[in-house]
Amino acid sequence: MAEKQQECCEVFQIHEEAVQEVLKHMPDENKLYDLAEVFKIFGDSTRIRILYVLFEAEVCVCDLAQLLNMKQSAISHQLKILKQAKLVKSRREGKSVFYSLADDHVRTIINQGMEHVEE
Repeated sequence: MAEKQQECCEVFQIHEEAVQEVLKHMPDENKLYDLAEVFKIFGDSTRIRILYVLFEAEVCVCDLAQLLNMKQSAISHQLKILKQAKLVKSRREGKSVFYSLADDHVRTIINQGMEHVEE
C-alpha cells in the first residue's frame, strides 16, 4: 500500500506580505499557551458533562453526583479544575455550595464545538 505523502511546496519561497499580515494579528506566546490550557480543560468528557448540567441549573455537588452517576469526590475534583480555569463559580448557601457557569462564554464555546461535531 502506498504511503500518502504530505502536500508541500516544491520550492522554498517566503510570501512576505502574508507573513507580515499574520504577524500583525498573532497573539503573543503566553496568550496562546493560556488558550491551549483552556482547551485542555474542555478535553475531558466528565467536565463537559458537568458543564452541560450547569447550562440548565445551578446545582450542588450532591446533585451533580446524582445526575452523572458518579461519586462526589470525583465531581469535586473536576469542579476544582473548572473553577481554577474560571469556567464555573460557586456560592455558599448554609451548608451547601452551589455551582454555576462563570459566564456565557462557556456556553458559546461548548455550543460551537457541538455544532462542529454535528456537521
